[in-house]
Amino acid sequence: MLTRKSKYGLKALLLMAREYDRGPILASEIAARELIPAKFLQLILLELKRRGIVLSRRGHGGGYQLARRPAAIDFGEVVRALDGPLALTPCVSLTAYQRCDECADEQLCGIRVVMKAVRDSTARILEGASLAGVNRAVDRVKRPRARRAGARRVEAGRRTGRKA
Repeated sequence: MLTRKSKYGLKALLLMAREYDRGPILASEIAARELIPAKFLQLILLELKRRGIVLSRRGHGGGYQLARRPAAIDFGEVVRALDGPLALTPCVSLTAYQRCDECADEQLCGIRVVMKAVRDSTARILEGASLAGVNRAVDRVKRPRARRAGARRVEAGRRTGRKA
């Protein structure tokens, strides 16, 4: 399950990606716009800064911004930075491998076979989801909704004789 830490971190990063050309954004503004507890967000942003995903600037015009282009930061990198390995068991982790004590032969372990497939699929999906790509996908969903809402206003105006 995605932790709140990763979910909040991703929400903050998606906002920074949407406003990439704007420059730094105050943590308090991110917290307010994304409904994230401010103190928790500060801790998350510090971890993301330590991992080289965001930069911070102090003083007037300061705040947080992405360290790289939105297309160069993927969900997998962020989840690993905030929560650790993607693998559900340590014996299939690429970044934190540990042999299972109770496993006599890893190659014959059915649990390991399935958990490796889960890890591989999860990594493929998360690593294929860049901040820029996710924002584009959300924008594609927003556009038809906005058009439908506009059409409903026009239709309602016709029925009542008012302009929408």
